[in-house]
Amino acid sequence: MQHAFVTGAAGFIGSNLVDRLLADGVTVTGWDNLSTGQPRFLEGATKNPRFQLLRGDNLDLPGLTAAMKGADFVFHLAANADIKDGWNHPRKDLEQNTIATFNVLEAMRANGVRRIAFSSTGSVYGEALVTPDRPTPETDAFPIQTSLYAASKTAGEGLISSYAEGGQLDEAYVFRFVSILGERYTHGHVFDFYKQLLDHPDHLRVLGNGRQRKSYLYVQDCIDALLHATRNHLARDAKHHTQIFNLGTPEFVEVNQSIGFICAALGLKPRLEYTGGDRGWIGDNPFIFLDTKKIQATGWKRKLTIEQGIVRTLRWLEANRWVYESRR
Repeated sequence: MQHAFVTGAAGFIGSNLVDRLLADGVTVTGWDNLSTGQPRFLEGATKNPRFQLLRGDNLDLPGLTAAMKGADFVFHLAANADIKDGWNHPRKDLEQNTIATFNVLEAMRANGVRRIAFSSTGSVYGEALVTPDRPTPETDAFPIQTSLYAASKTAGEGLISSYAEGGQLDEAYVFRFVSILGERYTHGHVFDFYKQLLDHPDHLRVLGNGRQRKSYLYVQDCIDALLHATRNHLARDAKHHTQIFNLGTPEFVEVNQSIGFICAALGLKPRLEYTGGDRGWIGDNPFIFLDTKKIQATGWKRKLTIEQGIVRTLRWLEANRWVYESRR
């Protein structure tokens, strides 16, 4: 990997990935429409002569194709991740996740780029996650989708594997993430709970019953996995040139446990108000726990526990409250 092209480069995961790639001597072109990305996350990267940030949208295929020129690897991280409000703008998931992925693949084909890493989601397992009290392996079927976001990511996975099987890609990596935590985090339960506690430290509103069980992964552990798989060419010599990896931790916590970690770190004991039901919103899965034996068997291991990742995320938010204004 000499020249990486990163979609969603100004986002939470993308900007952390950009920093790591630059530190490893890789030339990086960042591509972002800045709808949710933060240029401030790339302040360090922009001082590096091997980095350039181009503002553009994945729906602009000619612009995307021109921007990708010279790259030899694509990290496709850009997406609409607004699961909760998906039915308020259903076309956004189709456009920003599925059609955008098609455009990325077509831009790669035009530029002769034959290696890609794609950020998918554990949500593609859909309703299969609701009942089994076990980690979900990559081989599980996912016939019933519970959100437009997951459906659009499933379609993206299908496009990537078909391009690989059709001889258009040499290596394709699909990473099904649990929720990612860490520095530059701007979306999710720690973000929402801390914002509430800033506004009213004596009261916390919790969507659902608080007993939803979730797994989380620290962002640097996530990036370690992406770079480990791609640098060891884990898809190149496989039977199928698309390799799917779950990324998560070998543990999960209840939302109530996570609240306990957050409140203990802040020294607060708020009154909890539950909205009721076993789901926080339409499309929410009450149980998310992925089997990560496949990626662990290749030598990757997470470094932080869920509790450590939650507390580290909280400390970053405390020191960077400006992100709340920027999200508005």
